[in-house]
Amino acid sequence: MTAEPAAAPLRDLAYAFIRARELAVISSIGPSGEPQSALVGIAVSPQLEIIFDTVQSSRKYPNLKADPRIAAVIGWEGEQTVQYEGLALDPTGDELARAKEIYFAAWPSGVERQQWPGIAYFLIQPRWLRYSDFDTGRIEEIRF
Repeated sequence: MTAEPAAAPLRDLAYAFIRARELAVISSIGPSGEPQSALVGIAVSPQLEIIFDTVQSSRKYPNLKADPRIAAVIGWEGEQTVQYEGLALDPTGDELARAKEIYFAAWPSGVERQQWPGIAYFLIQPRWLRYSDFDTGRIEEIRF
């Protein structure tokens, strides 16, 4: 997963922007093809992977297990936002440990939630990202 070299400044900006926020609205595809959205607490890796936890009894969990395509919107204040599309993976082993480390650094309360019945973690690998700042007119995209 690499972006074009010219996208490096935008990658850095997007990482800082996402990292400064705690929440995102994510959208998954329901069992009949309908869109379903939810607000989740997020963390981000330097590779622009987004991590969140959920419970298996949520709508998003079976949606993402059946179809990992996901969209997210991060930030909305000051007319600045990141639109984000990717694939939500259910990490295991070392990848799960790495995802939890990133997530718990942003959400220390997540350590306690590990004990919840049916807790699950998703790691989103980015495929497309758009940063928009409508105050300045800056709109840029990255394809991964």
